[in-house]
Parts: sequence; structure tokens; C-alpha cells
Amino acid sequence: MPNAELKEIVWVDNFYQLKRAAANFSGLPYLAVDTESNSLFAYQEQVCLIQFSNETDDYLIDPLAISDLSPLEPVFADPRTEKIFHAAEYDIICLKRDFGFHFENIFDTMVAARILGRPAVGLGSVLEAEFGISLDKRYQRANWGQRPLPPAQKSYARYDSHYLIPLRQRLHAELVETGRWELAQEDFQRLCQTSVPNPNHPADACWRLAGNTEITPRQAAVLQALCEYREIRARQSNQPQFKVLSNSALVELALASPQNMAELMEIRSISPRLLERHADGLLRAIHAGQLNAPPPRPRRNHNRDEELSNRLDALRNWRKETGQRWKVESDVILPRDVMQAIAEANPRDLPALEKIMESVPYRFKKFGTDIIAVIH
Repeated sequence: MPNAELKEIVWVDNFYQLKRAAANFSGLPYLAVDTESNSLFAYQEQVCLIQFSNETDDYLIDPLAISDLSPLEPVFADPRTEKIFHAAEYDIICLKRDFGFHFENIFDTMVAARILGRPAVGLGSVLEAEFGISLDKRYQRANWGQRPLPPAQKSYARYDSHYLIPLRQRLHAELVETGRWELAQEDFQRLCQTSVPNPNHPADACWRLAGNTEITPRQAAVLQALCEYREIRARQSNQPQFKVLSNSALVELALASPQNMAELMEIRSISPRLLERHADGLLRAIHAGQLNAPPPRPRRNHNRDEELSNRLDALRNWRKETGQRWKVESDVILPRDVMQAIAEANPRDLPALEKIMESVPYRFKKFGTDIIAVIH
């Protein structure tokens, strides 16, 4: 059971305090980390708080008050210190995107819980199951960009990292006991290589946004113009795009392509409030889209797609059956990107497969022969 005694939060909001904190972190065997961003409140999200916990103290770093976070770079890159996250991928993407940090030696308690077959892997669920600790999640969707942060939000933030070190110790012991530690290490190493997604939208993005909805080329051109209108308004108002207009509303507008206010008022997903804000802009975007050339469709090679689809189906079925035997979700057995790469390359033998699976050597050793048999 973790120590219930809490010390005062260490609030860090200037460069000199940050240098002292980074010096305190240097060379530690374990350091718990979390971040809070303002993705629900800004057009371009940013990291608004970085939480660190060692064995004795909880630190809250305010990146909105500190322009230079370079003292943290060697902390994240230090292979001596295991950085413990819960659901690390998003945090790593945000920290790489905003500050260019490089990561070495990661432990992700959510990934560990998934590899161990836990039925619920949210931090609150795992802490409840392991320690009987119930977290207050009322500030999960709070605005972390506001300043000053209320004391209750600071208290919430500390708990997202406070228990991660003892949780890591318990999960690590079980990973070793069950023979799954090597698999976990493989996934932790892959997390260090997580890349920041390209924010630029491809030319065929509107076709993808439509999903399974059948749209004509003309409707696709309208949808693209509506997407461009939404992005401009989101940037102007510093809001996430979904808070300006939902994807489903844009698709409904593109399908109906109303030409005037009366027709626009018939669109169910456009409320009176949205009409007041956007009616003129939406009608202009629809008109412009109808004059534009349709965006290119995603190109597909149907013969190749059929063969690829068959291999993917075979791999999915094998992955699902293997996952059931291991009592884990299927992507624990074989990550989706690796499965896709195998299906596309269609390796004929183990040496060819090993090259494709170089980022997952444990899985190659464990499942390589089965995979070759599945796709051939």
C-alpha cells in the first residue's frame, strides 16, 4: 500500500526553480510523469502543466510561466532514470511537439496493465484494483490553461503521478512472474520512438471524414470547403474545431448543400445558436465548394487490395485467437502497424519477416513461425 502521507506540492514557475528540480531528478532510478493540456479549450493545444513525482515529493511544473524548459531535456533522455507514465503515448507526443524532448527508458503502467490482461486499464480503475484508492476525476476535462490554477486542480494533478511508482513496482513484479516482462519492455521501447503526427491534412481528407457515408464528387468539394471554413473559424476563436462545428454536421451540410437560409434551417444538426453564428459563412462555403474542382479520391488498387485484405483478415483472426488464449486484447499480441506492414510486404520466409518485425523482436521470436504459416 502506498504511503498515504502527503507533503506540500512543489510548485515550479520560474527557470531557477526548474533547474533545482531537474537537479533533484538527475540519476533517480524512478520518476513518475504526467501532463495536462488544454485540448478542449484551444485551437492549437499546448502542454499547460507537467507533473513529476519521486519517492518523496510531487512537483508541478508550469510551462506557461517558464519559456525555457531545457533543464528537463537530460531528465527525459537519461537512460538511468525510468520515467513512469500512465498512457504515455499522448504525453510523449505533446512533450515532443511542444518542447522537442527525446525519451529513453519508459515504463507505461497502462500498457503493463493491458499486457497483464486487466479488464479495465484507466488509471482510476487500476489504482482501485491494486490499492483500493479512488481518484477524484472531476477535473479531467478542466481548462488547464487558466491561471492561477485553483488549489483543487493542483491537488487533482498531483495524484495523476503520485501513485505511479508503487503501481509500477507491483505491475513489474507481475510481468516478471508471468513471463511477460520482455514483451512489456519491447512496447516501452517503441513508445520512446513515438512520432508527432503531421498536422497537415491530405488532399483527400474530406473523403475520409465522410467515412462510410456515400458522397458524390460535388458533395466532397462542398465538404472540403466547409472543413476549410471550420478551420478558419476555429483558429480565429482559438477553439478546437469540434467546438465550432462537428464532423457529422459538416457531412450533413455537404449532403444537403442548402442554398439559402430557409434550407439551412432544415438541417437538424445546425441549432439556432449555430445558425446565428455561422449561417452566412456556411452558405458562402457551400457556394464556393460547388464551384470548386472535386478533391481527388483515395487511389485504390482493387486487385492488390483483395489480396492484402485476405492477408489482413487471416492475421486478424490469428491475432484474436491468440489474444483469447493469452487473455489480452488482440493488439497486445501484434500491434496494428506491424500487422499492416506484414500484410503489405507479404514476407515469404522468416528472414524476410524478421526485417519487418525489427521493432518487435520478442514477438518475432515468439510468433514468427505462426505468422508465416498464417499468411501462406
